Amino acid sequence: MRVALFLTCVNDTLYPETGKAVVKLLARLGVEVEFPMGQTCCGQAHYNTGYRHEAEPLARRFAEVFGEYEAIVTPSGSCGAMVRELYPRMGERAGAEGRGDSLARTVAPVVRRTYELTEFLVDVLGVTDVGAWYPHTVTYHPTCHGLRSLGLGDRPRRLLEAVQGLDLVELPGAEECCGFGGTFAVKNAAVSAAMGTDKVRNAESTGAEVLCAADNSCLMHIGGTMTRLKADMRPVHLAEILASTEEDPAR
Repeated sequence: MRVALFLTCVNDTLYPETGKAVVKLLARLGVEVEFPMGQTCCGQAHYNTGYRHEAEPLARRFAEVFGEYEAIVTPSGSCGAMVRELYPRMGERAGAEGRGDSLARTVAPVVRRTYELTEFLVDVLGVTDVGAWYPHTVTYHPTCHGLRSLGLGDRPRRLLEAVQGLDLVELPGAEECCGFGGTFAVKNAAVSAAMGTDKVRNAESTGAEVLCAADNSCLMHIGGTMTRLKADMRPVHLAEILASTEEDPAR
């Protein structure tokens, strides 16, 4: 299987260790991972800000760059949802506007071959125990796109529960949004900050050392809130926990 890593803009710019963790994890499971250097933004920021037509060339670019791979794996529920949920919608809208079915046909192959990391591990590779070791108390926040758009369900929890040494504790109000929402955090800063504070206070109540999620954009928002509130815990991407072993541990 030829698998491509779709790293995403946020991870490439701010959290490259997450991408390295995905490669390390998949290589340990016998998967050959390639990183197409031509990848760019998936267009989510444009689309969510109202620039739908401007997002279309980015969708076509995504299809061009990733089209030859059997599977496209991303450590981002939000960008995964952009491809899986919104690319087809963009194609339908283009057709409805009389611009033909070219966009829909172009993106269709990559839509069905794009997986968020936990989906790929559980549904494609058929594993929940990935041989990880992480001796910390962890609470898990299911991000909105993973929860509501991709329907990840209990996949992330099943993977965490199989990690040796990890003590998984329940997060109160887990399914409530952390308040990031991309441009929502900019346009509605006060509301976003209040939601982030609620999320961090709930996480603190668990006594966990680590708040884990499968999307660094949300972890960025939560982590910033933790810093401002001087919370005694840290945000860590799920991929970094799953890549951690006793021989090569993550913090």
